[in-house]
Amino acid sequence: MIIEKEADVTSAVLEAVDGCGDARLREIAGAFVRHMHAFIREVRPTEAEFELGVEFLNRIGRATDDARNEGILFSDAIGVSTLVCLINNGAGGATETDAALLGPFWRMHSPPTANGGSIVRCPTPGAALFAEFAVADAAGRPVEGAEVDVWQASPAGFYENQDSEQADMNLRGKFTTDAQGRIAFRSVKPAGYPVPTDGPVGDMLRVQNRHPYRPAHLHVLIHKPGFRTLVTQVFVDGDEHLETDVVFGVTRSLVGDFRRHETGAPPAADVAAPWFTLAHRFVIEPGEAKLPRPPIK
Repeated sequence: MIIEKEADVTSAVLEAVDGCGDARLREIAGAFVRHMHAFIREVRPTEAEFELGVEFLNRIGRATDDARNEGILFSDAIGVSTLVCLINNGAGGATETDAALLGPFWRMHSPPTANGGSIVRCPTPGAALFAEFAVADAAGRPVEGAEVDVWQASPAGFYENQDSEQADMNLRGKFTTDAQGRIAFRSVKPAGYPVPTDGPVGDMLRVQNRHPYRPAHLHVLIHKPGFRTLVTQVFVDGDEHLETDVVFGVTRSLVGDFRRHETGAPPAADVAAPWFTLAHRFVIEPGEAKLPRPPIK
């Protein structure tokens, strides 16, 4: 089609993408073109603004490597990741769900760890945390033999791949639920932390006068054949950023019960007060046991 006027552009592009043989891809491509062209008509960017937007996308690509996924971070920071999560879980967003964001720091091969073992793999200052997780099916029955992958930032606010002071795979571990559907492990109480702000996402947050902080949390991925893989997080109750999470990832059901202990016999001889305990229950649903693609190696 030869373009005669502005209104011709959208129909010309839609006609071109309509030749896609994959029906779902054709649907997605058509919707993207319609919405993107409508966005352009609404905001009417100048050519300089358009060039700035393209360069912003290029910078996201340049900032991504084996240890950092700026594209996921951008999606998180504009709420798209949470929106996709809720659309695909919890009756399409109609109910609370145990599902949450994968985040940009999951690694595929966390060290297998004995039930009750520690995921602290090098000196890591911070209050000791003793966690117990229970995994059940939709009928409330315990799920035995599920792999439970756990990872977290240190109390200093860094994942081990961001911090040369931490050992490889520090604060990461993979457990297997017992006959009661339970695992237990020792860690340190996580702290809130800022997302990386030395790239284009950081520039976006500063321009929008937004803080970069996530509330303190543990990441959990539960995998067993016959069940949908559950990706979730457990947030520290009372954290100052629960209401203003930079990636909009906090739902009510994901706020945990991190209990502080000042007195009594500690769970281990080398533990000093205060220490924390956490008990949390997860429900997994029947479905395909498909692991996500790791955002970093």
